[in-house]
Amino acid sequence: MTPSDAGLLADQNPLPSGVDSRLREHFTFLIEVDQLKTVLRASPLAAADRRENDAEHSWHLALMVLTLAEYADEPIDVGHTMKLVVVHDLVEIYAGDTPIYDTELGESQQEREEAAADRLFGILPEDAGRALRALWDEFEARSTPEARFAKAMDRLQPLLLNWMAKGGTWRTPGVTSEDVRARKAVIGEGSAKLWEAALELINEGERRGWARS
Repeated sequence: MTPSDAGLLADQNPLPSGVDSRLREHFTFLIEVDQLKTVLRASPLAAADRRENDAEHSWHLALMVLTLAEYADEPIDVGHTMKLVVVHDLVEIYAGDTPIYDTELGESQQEREEAAADRLFGILPEDAGRALRALWDEFEARSTPEARFAKAMDRLQPLLLNWMAKGGTWRTPGVTSEDVRARKAVIGEGSAKLWEAALELINEGERRGWARS
C-alpha cells in the first residue's frame, strides 16, 4: 500500500503538496496509527470504569519495560525492548484485538495480523517499513531476550489490571484458573521472578473466587 491508496485517514484531509514525498509517507503512517487509540481491549482499567484501548496498553508496556527491566532473566537492551512493545499491537488497527481467552477468534489471529502487518508497514518508505516490520516479527518470534521480556510484559500488564478488577477477564465464561496460568506461563520465559509473582496473584485470585478452580 502507498500513501496515495484509498482508505487512509490522511486522505480525508490531504497533506500539502509542498511536503517532501518521503516525509509525506511518514506523516501518513503516523496519522493512520492514530486509530490505535480506538481499538478496545478486553482488559478493564484500574483507574476508571471502562476498558483500555491499545494505545494505552502499549504505553503501559513501555513503562513496565523501563520499570521492571532489572527482573529480566537475561540482559536486555531496554530501548530496543521498548520499541518492540510500542510496535507489537499496531497491526490491530486492521486486524482488531484478539482476546486472550477467545480460542475461536485466536485460530485466525496469525493470518489476520500478518495481512495487517503487510498493509500497515507498507505505508512507510520501504526501508522504514522494513525496520518496523522486523521489530514486529521479532516480538512475534520471541527469538531474542528483548522479545521474550517484551512478551512477558504483554501478559503481565493485563494480569495486574484483572487483579485490580477482582477478576476482570478471568471471569470470562468457561475460563478457569488453570486456563489463566497456561496463558500467562510465557511470563516465565522472560523472568522467573515476575512469573513467581504472577502466580501469587493468580492463586490468590482463585482463593478469593475471582477465577474458577
